[in-house]
Amino acid sequence: MMRTHQRTLTWRALALAASAVAVVALVAQGPRPNVLVVIADDQGWGDLGFTGNPYVATPRLDALAREGAVFGRFFVQPVCAPTRAELLTGRYAPRGGVRGTSAGAERLDLGARTIAEVFKGAGYATGLFGKWHNGGQAPYHPSSRGFDEFYGYTQGHWPTYVDAELEHDGARVNSRGFLTDVLTSRAVGFVTARRRQPFFAILSLNTPHSPMQVPDAYWARYRERALDEAHRYRSEEDVPHTRAALAMVENIDDNVGRLLAALEQSGRARDTIVVYLSDNGPNGWRWNGDMKGRKGSVDEGGVRVPFVLRWPGRVAAGTRVGHIAGAIDLLPTLAELAGVDLPSGLALDGRSLAPLVLGTAREWPDRLLFAFGTDNRTVSVRSARHRLDPEGRLFDLEADPGQREDIAAREPALAVTLRAAAAQMVAGVLPREPDTRPYPVGGAPRTWLSAGEATPRGSVARSSRHPNSSFLTHWTADGDLVTWPVDVLTAGTYEVTAWHTAPASSVGTVVQVRFGTSSARATIREPHDPPLIGMVDDRVVRQESYTKAFGPLVLGVLPLSRGPGDLVLSVESLSGTVAWDVSGVTLRRTP
Repeated sequence: MMRTHQRTLTWRALALAASAVAVVALVAQGPRPNVLVVIADDQGWGDLGFTGNPYVATPRLDALAREGAVFGRFFVQPVCAPTRAELLTGRYAPRGGVRGTSAGAERLDLGARTIAEVFKGAGYATGLFGKWHNGGQAPYHPSSRGFDEFYGYTQGHWPTYVDAELEHDGARVNSRGFLTDVLTSRAVGFVTARRRQPFFAILSLNTPHSPMQVPDAYWARYRERALDEAHRYRSEEDVPHTRAALAMVENIDDNVGRLLAALEQSGRARDTIVVYLSDNGPNGWRWNGDMKGRKGSVDEGGVRVPFVLRWPGRVAAGTRVGHIAGAIDLLPTLAELAGVDLPSGLALDGRSLAPLVLGTAREWPDRLLFAFGTDNRTVSVRSARHRLDPEGRLFDLEADPGQREDIAAREPALAVTLRAAAAQMVAGVLPREPDTRPYPVGGAPRTWLSAGEATPRGSVARSSRHPNSSFLTHWTADGDLVTWPVDVLTAGTYEVTAWHTAPASSVGTVVQVRFGTSSARATIREPHDPPLIGMVDDRVVRQESYTKAFGPLVLGVLPLSRGPGDLVLSVESLSGTVAWDVSGVTLRRTP
């Protein structure tokens, strides 16, 4: 029996080696390809025409699927930041320190090597356009993680999609138009620019994540659309929310079509690998192929997403892959397809899918994929045929794709094996200690510390229970304050600016910022009280915070010594009943 098992392993090793040789031979033909990855935000597996959605029209994405390889069982994590970390590193997100989506838990450890760094090291021009969500301050910032150009936002969601204030390589910029259109236009400019080297680009879209904003032309198609198709969660569906989500998906489809057309017109389409996927399951109860769960769940509906890879002339049109795969596979796959060597000693959880998309795979070993609960304590295990959920229930997804019947009692040996695999991941990968990483200051000339990263004290509160894109409000008493745990990387003097709004009654209020024994004070001398922004453009009522046109108030210059400590922002002397609202502070290193 042992000899038979050894012969089987030897045959599989030889078959994989032969597949790898065949991949190398195919890849070696011609110059290195460009790489373009498009990732949607909160788009479910069932939100596309080619996956069977009965309502939505996605002709450009449907065409992309026909022209390339479609993975029918592609898995990510149940929420945004962990999936993005896996795409970037080829490793499960908890290994890189990513354990949440806000308040610093979304940050990717500084020792993690990113896909952008790998491709940049191979001579590629690299760009990221849109949502980052793996750390806002350098050296967590995308400009410090291998991207030559960054245009977008670093938080988990953005408060408005119309004329949004964004960031371009560390500088604040004001965009004009609908955000998905704006980001796509920036990506078009990058992938069509004249340059000698190949490009690696990520277009990380903001939709259909809330707020549910979409241009009038798309909303007009869905505002009164009857959504009468029976599905598993019909009684729980928020129909207006679904209408808005599908309208946003159609806008995505148009933008993907515009991007692909630009590649074609520039003559780069045949030399460009295009990947399309989403970061987790749908952000609402809607049609999703009868799968159990949605965003936030480690069941099929929360972690199975569409995945397409097109490479004209290399990947045969109409390729369909039934093997399980996941976001952890993207780095090794794209590196192998592009002929880019991985750094020596780089440990990966993923494997290259190149033999599957190129049709050279002679053997494909079984594997397990793991999804981690948002509680940082539970794991779900996916094999080729089965899923074990965090409660230890076992489902045969070929016979029962909706996960309705627990077969653990009928398959006790398999249940024990998968439970042991889950326990091993819990013990070896999930965090055991609190996240105490401070926010770095001085890793770049300008550091932004957001309201969502602060700890409010006294009567101060966030404008929403969702920290991302919130602001700090209800400063109603002397001594009200917030703190940021920071680590000053570069000693020096820093100009500190609070981004604030203030009513007329607050004029005369004295505010203070301090770090250790250094402090500075400023007086609010002029009102700045703009209205909330966002509700006019929302198609359905949001759960997250609205925003305002926050303005700068220079608090003073602080000498900061190298090392950790708390940056404290407080009201020293209140005039009126409320001092101000604050979206965050910037620290600018002075000469």
